[in-house]
Amino acid sequence: MPIDSTTRHSAEHTARYAGPASRGYGLIADVTRWPVLFPPCLAGEVLESDRDSERIRLWAVVGSGVRTWTSLRKLDDERLRIDFRQETPGPPLEWMSGHWSFEESAGATRLVLGHEWVLTADAQDTGGTVAEALDCNSEAEVAAVVRWAGHPEGLEELFFTVRDECVVRAPLRQVYDFLYRADLWPSRVPHVVSLDLQEDSEVTVGGARVQTLDMRTGSDDGSVHGTRSVRLCFPDERIVYKQTTVPRGLLGHSGAWLLSETDGDTHVTAVHQAALDPAALEEVFGPGVTLSAARDRAAALLAGNSRRTLDRCGAHLAAEAAR
Repeated sequence: MPIDSTTRHSAEHTARYAGPASRGYGLIADVTRWPVLFPPCLAGEVLESDRDSERIRLWAVVGSGVRTWTSLRKLDDERLRIDFRQETPGPPLEWMSGHWSFEESAGATRLVLGHEWVLTADAQDTGGTVAEALDCNSEAEVAAVVRWAGHPEGLEELFFTVRDECVVRAPLRQVYDFLYRADLWPSRVPHVVSLDLQEDSEVTVGGARVQTLDMRTGSDDGSVHGTRSVRLCFPDERIVYKQTTVPRGLLGHSGAWLLSETDGDTHVTAVHQAALDPAALEEVFGPGVTLSAARDRAAALLAGNSRRTLDRCGAHLAAEAAR
């Protein structure tokens, strides 16, 4: 689609960090990590992939709401540049494209995030709002790249993934409903002290119902901590979530409940992706703790919470079936 220069809008956000350009490029190349790394991003998945191109889908907070879109990306590992274009932009956008580039010099890297966009004919008066939302998200993303790429420990030392599989002896729809009705967890799941759930049941985003959870959970040592999450609930399939307020010891955390049914039983995979906060490791995990030990303990805590929730799910549904 040719872009008329009279209606084209553009913006560029730049920053510098101390470290190799390849480190920043790697952060942008792997969209599956974005929910942990970037505050606006709620979920990211690769739909199709070739040697140097891919089609991705993202869910993100834009302004005061949640939006989803698919993008086509071209990855240039040699030039450390990624070009992208939204496949079917939603109103008020008619066109959106952009690029990430990373240039290294004297041990420092200059990164650039550029955007070009065109508004639909009936949305010209919303241009300021679109530019403000784009500016807010772009600044957050650039700042996140600088923060993560500049960590002396390196992302690979801080980031970890946990996958725990479980079989619940109950139909998928019942298991999904237990996980979906998180507002009932305080009476069903012992480690959940309180929970406030908000959802607009009339609105779906990319097939997902959007929930916001404010939850207080208890730990084995008797302490109680609060978290805030946004959840994308895909009926009878999966629930994807991102903690926008994370527990002590973590810089980011996202996860998912993935469900499938076989012979009347439900197979649940609980997935966690998280990154440690190196400044809080000794406070949370004890003096002298190593990064490796902290990763193991954090992974065990996250997996343990999921396992306890699923155990309670199975016990609750078994009791319901016995009535």
